[in-house]
Amino acid sequence: MACGALEVLPSNAPSGDLETGRHQEKEQMATITVVVGDPPYGKQRVYTALRFSLVALHEGHQVNLFLLEDAVFAAKRGQQPPAMPVGDAGMPNCEELLQGAMKEGLTIKACRVCSMERGLQPEQVMEGVEIGSMVDLVNWVVENDRTVFF
Repeated sequence: MACGALEVLPSNAPSGDLETGRHQEKEQMATITVVVGDPPYGKQRVYTALRFSLVALHEGHQVNLFLLEDAVFAAKRGQQPPAMPVGDAGMPNCEELLQGAMKEGLTIKACRVCSMERGLQPEQVMEGVEIGSMVDLVNWVVENDRTVFF
């Protein structure tokens, strides 16, 4: 799975380079909260949320990622996803993808209650991911410009 592909802008988008998705006019940058709840392996929502977040960061926006429900496993330290059943490509490692996204400026919080319910201990959560609460999510939603659910 390629992580670098950008989608073509809709016809009503500001003029710019359609191939790269870059606008000639600089828009006001937003702070975006991305929320994901599905497990990191078996569905692609975590992967898609990370792709969205990376593009938003690349475009100059600030992005916060809140992991809840089974998505908290995306932040588990020491992941070793299984090889893909076809071909040589391995399954994307969510831990590595999250590390790369944090280097680009992504802020990540994982729900404490969701983690505890699933037996994920704080020491098992990868470095750089903060254990958060619903209060944190509410504050992000209220304080940020946009919220996106995957």
